[in-house]
Amino acid sequence: MAEVDLSALQNLVPYDPAQLVGIPFALAGAVFMSVGAQLQHAGVGRVSRESDGIKNSGLSIKQLATLMRRPSWLLGTIMLGLAVVLQLTSLAFSPLIVVQPIGAVALVITAFLNARVSKVRLNRASIWAVVLCVGGIGLFVTIASMSARNTPVTQADLIEILVILGVVMLALCLLYAAFRKHASAIYYIVGTGVLYGFVATLAKVVLTRFMQNDVDLLTWVCLVALLGAATVGGFFVQNAYSSGPPDLVIAGLTVIDPLVAVTIGILILDEAAQAQWWDMASYALAGLVAVVGVFLLARFHPQTHSEIDEALHDRT
Repeated sequence: MAEVDLSALQNLVPYDPAQLVGIPFALAGAVFMSVGAQLQHAGVGRVSRESDGIKNSGLSIKQLATLMRRPSWLLGTIMLGLAVVLQLTSLAFSPLIVVQPIGAVALVITAFLNARVSKVRLNRASIWAVVLCVGGIGLFVTIASMSARNTPVTQADLIEILVILGVVMLALCLLYAAFRKHASAIYYIVGTGVLYGFVATLAKVVLTRFMQNDVDLLTWVCLVALLGAATVGGFFVQNAYSSGPPDLVIAGLTVIDPLVAVTIGILILDEAAQAQWWDMASYALAGLVAVVGVFLLARFHPQTHSEIDEALHDRT
């Protein structure tokens, strides 16, 4: 009986079912992210009240030290740490552009959890903004799961990612130094989302290399860059909590973070090399819908307006 070569059929299969194993881990991570963000926000709020508010220049060293002694903030940090572990586990099984956007589930949980805790009812515009965020990201994941592939990362890819990250961190630090007295929540959220997008990308690379026993000097450089970006992003996110509601912070992180990571996955890592032009157009449309949702939430969230009113009242 003649042997049949089935290798040509590989490209005809829409996706590899094994790469979907990471999705449950990503969903569990989203739950921990949501609860952890709420607890951290509560801790920052308590420190703000005890120290007569957070200044426009951001959290001080003393306030950061006080945060580390707050039980709610510490518990939130632990839960966010568990969320990171689950996210890394999901990245070990699935392509970046499949599991990274699933964190948007945390937005839904955080929006309604925060509304219950703060006793602030979400208005219709805020609800529609949440729908746009989650709908856009959900569409993105659906399309990506059908066309994405895990691909090996070359030395040239890593160097390109590290150079871009260096430029981004320098730009964000310069902007912070120049405009920190006038920085709004959306600035900190966008900055954190961009940095965490690089963190997720580098985490997948480092994790894969350690699993394959392919550790070299460049791998350690990636690990150092990852920790540096995570530290700056962590500082930014605490300032975001001090100037905006937690669901707005989570909206930015769960939309901007995956869009940055996915852009890297598509343009540098070639995870969407098998995608057709209509897939790429759908990526762009879904991403645009999600980003519009973030800015609408920043504009119409009832807590954002109440905090602005309080700030104006304090100045008068």
